[in-house]
Amino acid sequence: MKDLEHHVMQLVRTHRENSFATQAVREDVLRLTARQLAETFRDLREPQHLKPKHITHAIQRWQTEELSTGTIKNRVAQLRWLADKIGKQNILPRDNAALGIERRVYVTNQSKALVVPADVLAQAKSEFVRASLRLQAAFGLRRAESIKIQPGWADLGDQLRLKGSWCKGGKPREVPIRTPEQRAALDAAKRVAGGASLIPQERMYVTQLSAWQREVSALGLSKTHGLRHAYAQARYQEITGWACPAAGGPTSKQLDPTQRDHDQLARLQISRELGHEREQITAVYLGR
Repeated sequence: MKDLEHHVMQLVRTHRENSFATQAVREDVLRLTARQLAETFRDLREPQHLKPKHITHAIQRWQTEELSTGTIKNRVAQLRWLADKIGKQNILPRDNAALGIERRVYVTNQSKALVVPADVLAQAKSEFVRASLRLQAAFGLRRAESIKIQPGWADLGDQLRLKGSWCKGGKPREVPIRTPEQRAALDAAKRVAGGASLIPQERMYVTQLSAWQREVSALGLSKTHGLRHAYAQARYQEITGWACPAAGGPTSKQLDPTQRDHDQLARLQISRELGHEREQITAVYLGR
């Protein structure tokens, strides 16, 4: 008799939805969840037999492992996907609070900006990885965007054009090309890509992502999301003329009415450039 993990993986591979990165995360999360549930519920072999008690058990286990609220929410999102595929949406309440999951705390006013020194970047063995990292820093790109991008197609002269298929949620956008550093990073990426993407021709995205992760880890950069934080903070100062709260600047309560207008406009612009729709999310990058 096939086990729970086998049947869950059949569903995942049958329903190839969203980006390759999302599919990879979904497979990892649901595989892990199936294995963990099987340790306790040995008779649970079919995903159709999942019940609220199984979901509660999984979440409570993750909480005892002291995973971050964001990680748990992301895992629950994959459980919702699975529940939808088996036609049992009601095994999870709509509100995460009902599952005992705290609201994510976005505003800390502590900077998470990451700046990679040129000598560290030069140590990257792969020119593809080096080009991706330079684009992340120069344009505030997400990791997947910096790998999937076709630099030649994306270069509009004064704008960097991003296809929806490269972006989270399938939402295309354009990011202004304003500085010599951005131009240099883009031109370098175009030379490496040679008219294609920053994925070597012999590889698929998922294999390049694995190679990217290994090389970035070897550089001592466990996460590169901080490059987006650095971009957002530098962009805020460029637009407003003062540092954001996370970089030591005044908080929103310390701004006068005119400054608050500038602050709001800057946050809206940065939100669009980062590929977000909500101004509120900029508090993660800039503080409040």
